[in-house]
Amino acid sequence: MKRGLVIGKFYPPHNGHKYLISSGLARVQQLTVIVCEHQSQKISGTLRAQWIKEMVPEAEVIVIPDGLPDDDSKGWAEYTLKILGYAPNIVFSSEDYGEHYAKFMGAKHILVDKERKVVPVSARYIRKEPLKYWEYLPQCVRAYFVKRVCLVGAESSGKTTMAKALAEYYKTIWVPEFGREYSAAKIQAYDYDQWQTDEFVYIARKQNEKEDELARNCNKLLICDTDSFATSLWHERYKGFISSEVDKISDKRNYDTYMLTDIDVPFKQDGTRDGEHIRGNMHKRFQEELNKRNKPYVLLTGNHNKRLDKAIELCNRILAEEYSI
Repeated sequence: MKRGLVIGKFYPPHNGHKYLISSGLARVQQLTVIVCEHQSQKISGTLRAQWIKEMVPEAEVIVIPDGLPDDDSKGWAEYTLKILGYAPNIVFSSEDYGEHYAKFMGAKHILVDKERKVVPVSARYIRKEPLKYWEYLPQCVRAYFVKRVCLVGAESSGKTTMAKALAEYYKTIWVPEFGREYSAAKIQAYDYDQWQTDEFVYIARKQNEKEDELARNCNKLLICDTDSFATSLWHERYKGFISSEVDKISDKRNYDTYMLTDIDVPFKQDGTRDGEHIRGNMHKRFQEELNKRNKPYVLLTGNHNKRLDKAIELCNRILAEEYSI
């Protein structure tokens, strides 16, 4: 059986890596991809390996500590043989180092798209400007780099209207509020007042799942109409206390900014909302918790056009921000 090898940092993986790995798979019966992980890297080797496995499911993917100088071909060859327990027949790479590295293992080297003509991109450029090279990122990797903006606020304060408007302006996707869909079903079942904590846990998890799923397909910016943090405050509204279980689901969720919609717009009852009488308290609670949890946010006030102008200005700044990976 002919066995091949691809080794690298894949920091991050991109379509050029996919082309390299796929080229190897076409020439051997078994291909192993080694992901080298260093403690200085912000994206874990495990996550990079997961991405590669999704990009090219046929390949075997393993993660190893990166503790040798990049130019120590002999050391890397010996290290690789120890990890694999065998010598590969062919090493596939897009760099000149591959020739010496393969030779020290007694393997053949095949250079793939060194000039980057098939996929004109390099990981070092992506690390600096991932949005500029968006077209070369697989969907799973895009979800990591996408800019996320989350709208929160009391009922009938313009969140969904703003989410739709921003998505249309940026030609991207917005994430609907799953809790609203779930509440509508409860009303139809006539058990609207019988809320249980488990339901909020379910809503929070589903909101996260839907968001992460849509992040793969958006256009650099993802507009979220609420999030699992907001679910925690709605749990407090109906159950009278903050649930640590619901809170835990949103603990590690990060957004480039929150936009809190003010209640200076007329209340509209759609058949699922509690009523205008709770808007003031809910608006206050969102402000309190956003400040308490040190979440970055801006307050959107005034009519729709005024709010939209402010939101677009903020999103443009976010899209222009540099990455630091």
